[in-house]
Amino acid sequence: MSQKRIKLGLAENASQFWLLVLVNAFVGAMVGLERSVIPQFAETNFGLNGHSALLSFIVAFGLAKSGANLLMGKLTNRFSRKQILLLGWLFALPVPWLLIYAPNWNWVIFANLLLGINQGLAWSSTVVMKIDLVGEKNRGLAMGINEFAGYLAVGLMAFLAGYLASESGSIVTAFIPGILFSVAGFLISLLLIKDTHAHVQTETLQTNIPLLQNIWKDTTWRHANLGSVTLNGFVNNLNDGILWGLLPVLLASKGYTLKEIGILAGIYPVVWGLGQLVTGKLGDLVCKKQLLSLGMMLQGVAIAGLLFSQSLLILIAALVILGVGTALVYPNFITLLAENTHPGQRPQSLGIFRFWRDFGYVAGAVLAGIFGDLFGLEVVIIGTSFLTVGSGILSEIRMCCTYKLLWRSEKCQKLKPAF
Repeated sequence: MSQKRIKLGLAENASQFWLLVLVNAFVGAMVGLERSVIPQFAETNFGLNGHSALLSFIVAFGLAKSGANLLMGKLTNRFSRKQILLLGWLFALPVPWLLIYAPNWNWVIFANLLLGINQGLAWSSTVVMKIDLVGEKNRGLAMGINEFAGYLAVGLMAFLAGYLASESGSIVTAFIPGILFSVAGFLISLLLIKDTHAHVQTETLQTNIPLLQNIWKDTTWRHANLGSVTLNGFVNNLNDGILWGLLPVLLASKGYTLKEIGILAGIYPVVWGLGQLVTGKLGDLVCKKQLLSLGMMLQGVAIAGLLFSQSLLILIAALVILGVGTALVYPNFITLLAENTHPGQRPQSLGIFRFWRDFGYVAGAVLAGIFGDLFGLEVVIIGTSFLTVGSGILSEIRMCCTYKLLWRSEKCQKLKPAF
């Protein structure tokens, strides 16, 4: 296909875009099946009660996912997006079988290593391919739809897993749908998804975004916008990793049943997923800097609210606010990164950002395990709340606006840390 025939845009590439949305929903569904039942699975099947033991699977998942994200950026220099996507799904195929037949906790750890690699390679590939397809116009909407599909699937599968485990009386029943999701994701990727290399070439000819001097340093910290996005991504997933492991424990301590925990644990990712349909498009219209800072501060307030909620209504409200705050930041992480990177460097920059963002899972799980065992659940949650609010304040101070996708490279590149 010649470059003259390639058109960028959501409508122009609708069929491939929506297939990638479906694939990403299957990626999210794989991790959603674990979200509400793993702590009970550890306790019931393997007799694990300590926070550190319960959160060890999140450490395995986070290390594998962050490493796979970083690897994905490197692999794009040698392999196509589609090839990397298929590789990601190959790692997913054994996961539900390992969980269903796990004779000991080491099998669960290994399953989550594979799941982390799947999430890092497959989710990153679908994100990059959608950015390739849509170009600059409606990029925020496209990322909102992408993250909506992925995290709505996470929330719905958290509901489903809690329901299946409760109704069947066996937690392993919750992992059976993962067999269908992994096979469907692989087959759709193999048979229907097309590579987006030609779209990248087309955008490269149209862009005026300068090359980053050092992709690792600029994405990690030095660039005012990219560095702030990376820090917020790290803190966002740090608090998500903590809540993934400790929210079911917190809810159980408040007297909720396994079925109720499944429902409540799913509220946050469902609101997160649905909200991104609005917040992604909102990022095309207003300054994303304010969306990020507001979203992080809302998350911090909501996390504290989870601890102090004395009624079901207040608890639900806190979970909804947490979902709204996360929805404000998540699609705009990706669109801000896309606006501030050259198309040729974008996969590497995205891989570095996602490495640090998903390393937040590891940091969150380790901190929750250590400080939870030493000082108790309350200290961990309050500390997480303050850290999240502080990250939002810092982004408000440091970042500049790329309003309506207008590139302001000189202003952004001149900004340095204020300390």
